[in-house]
Amino acid sequence: MKKPAFTLVAAALSLAWAAAAQADVSKKDQEFFNKAAVGGLYEVQAGQLAQQQGRTEEVKAFGAMLVKDHSAANDELKALAERKGAALPSSLPEAQQKKLQNLSSAKNFDQEFVKQVGQRDHKTDIALFEKASRGADDAEVKAFAAKTLPTLQAHKEHADGLKKSH
Repeated sequence: MKKPAFTLVAAALSLAWAAAAQADVSKKDQEFFNKAAVGGLYEVQAGQLAQQQGRTEEVKAFGAMLVKDHSAANDELKALAERKGAALPSSLPEAQQKKLQNLSSAKNFDQEFVKQVGQRDHKTDIALFEKASRGADDAEVKAFAAKTLPTLQAHKEHADGLKKSH
């Protein structure tokens, strides 16, 4: 009779331990993880689209840069999230999928890509990462955001240069 009680206690402790692992991440940091993951996935897919549909070599090269840099940041974000017990989305929400569809059918793909992905989306990403680098609850989350920020800023500057040349 003592075995079922022991099993129940062990199961309850396992659930409590799993809940505690999830509780290691504040709501604010979890929100950063979610937005950063979606943004990273979107940038990779948009970069792949630019490599396929870009008309100029500059846009194709910019797309390749986004794929490379955001894939590396996504891998680092995923490892950090796993260490912290944070959940990450594994696919793009419908809104971002629709943005990619609209972008893929744009009449002047290169201009739209530079404007939407290179400038607008990176402006949003920069604001997100600046906020997290200053105000994340977890020191490692702050450090990741601060480390990633210069790359995002470089992407935005690159896009600004492409905008002027197109």
